[in-house]
Amino acid sequence: MPKEYLGEFEELVLTLVAALQEDAYGAAITDEIESRLKRGVNLSAVHVTLYRLQDKGLIKSSLGGATNERGGRRKRIYTITSAGLAMLRAMKEARIDLWKMIPQLKTSGV
Repeated sequence: MPKEYLGEFEELVLTLVAALQEDAYGAAITDEIESRLKRGVNLSAVHVTLYRLQDKGLIKSSLGGATNERGGRRKRIYTITSAGLAMLRAMKEARIDLWKMIPQLKTSGV
């Protein structure tokens, strides 16, 4: 079975699903990317990524309650699965290992 890899945007969205917990839905994830990372992002790109992560078994979704501000529509709330959490942990460890390879750089009086 081939190892599953995530792209940078998939990793970002998966991390935000884990971080936002019960507030992890498309618009909230989009807002976090834009406000925290100062990165413009299209809501439909987030939704496509959420569907892809769900197809990979890294997140699951359920419908939240209907609200008046949404015209009675329900939000689709995403939660990370144990496989998703394992993927994030493995990616974090791999990044830490790579960062450890970078030699200590001397700053020049700055």
